[in-house]
Amino acid sequence: MKHRYLAQAAIAAMMAIGFSQGSVTAAHAQGKSLPTFEVDKNWPKVPPQYKLGDVSSMASDAQGNIYVLHRPRTLKDPDFARAAPPVLVFDNDGNFLRAWGGDGAGFEWPQREHGVYIDNKGMVWISGNSCPTNGLARLKPVADDQLLKFTPDGKFLLQIGHSNQSKGNADTQNVHRAADFQVYPPTNELFVADGYGNHRVVVFDADTGAFKRTWGAYGNKPADDDHCEVVQVKNYDPPSQQFSIVHSIRVAHDGLVYVADRENKRIQAFGNDGKFIKEFAKTNTAFARAVALSPDQDQKFLYVGDGKAVAILDRASLTLAGEVELPGMIGSHLITTDPKGNIYIAGTGAGMQKLDYKGMSTASR
Repeated sequence: MKHRYLAQAAIAAMMAIGFSQGSVTAAHAQGKSLPTFEVDKNWPKVPPQYKLGDVSSMASDAQGNIYVLHRPRTLKDPDFARAAPPVLVFDNDGNFLRAWGGDGAGFEWPQREHGVYIDNKGMVWISGNSCPTNGLARLKPVADDQLLKFTPDGKFLLQIGHSNQSKGNADTQNVHRAADFQVYPPTNELFVADGYGNHRVVVFDADTGAFKRTWGAYGNKPADDDHCEVVQVKNYDPPSQQFSIVHSIRVAHDGLVYVADRENKRIQAFGNDGKFIKEFAKTNTAFARAVALSPDQDQKFLYVGDGKAVAILDRASLTLAGEVELPGMIGSHLITTDPKGNIYIAGTGAGMQKLDYKGMSTASR
């Protein structure tokens, strides 16, 4: 198998090449220009009657409306009495549009909200990552082993899996504390980063929920290793042959699948059949928190959560091109982009943030 690991010293050397242009610090390989951003301090406008708990994920629809998923149960008294519904929708300027979500008839809402995604048909997908033994207040002692699909205004459509029913990484019916997902329109398949309890990518039919296939790191068969605690990886050489926390996933227009393997601090690229292609690791920072694609037609860049920065990877070569690191930026839990190229950061306890796209930088010579 081909391993693409950069030593910490090599990364430091790359970044030393960089320069600062207002809102982006970048290592300009071969004179390429990079996207630049500014923090939007006025986004969003949360209605005064609402309180938000930890913001775990955000997603954009085709019109640039942003769906915010938060965890109402993380609010303490007396704020809990004013908790907003778990899903809030804002327009691109941050104006509030609607809110919905929570327990309802015919489905099992997750105990600990984690991921939200809007597919090409405008439908809304929700996941959770509650663990039975996490001991968190207000949560039932069950595992979130289900995925939910809704219309944009919160009408229930589909549930894949059931709460507390996972049989492990070979299970074709349930997920196990899944983190993130994306539908690939040409095949109408839902690719799932599954996630906290399991250690795999799993693929379902996006209409019926029927199981299609699954794989682990390097395309290996994923192994069961279920625990609530986040296991810190201390040795990256040799690299693990299994995923740790499969925390984020994106599928490009060309069908390549990018997986953020969080605690192993690496991005792995696959064909949509699960065949491993290559990887990039950066083990000296909090790399691979999340992954998102730039919205240009070629999707030239991958944006990767990296502590309080967002790393910019050249997608064609899967190499580090630069980073976004702005005054006042929050650390990322999950990130997303909208059709205009703006980046949205869900920071759990740090709240949420919009980075306004300001155009491409002038390439260094």
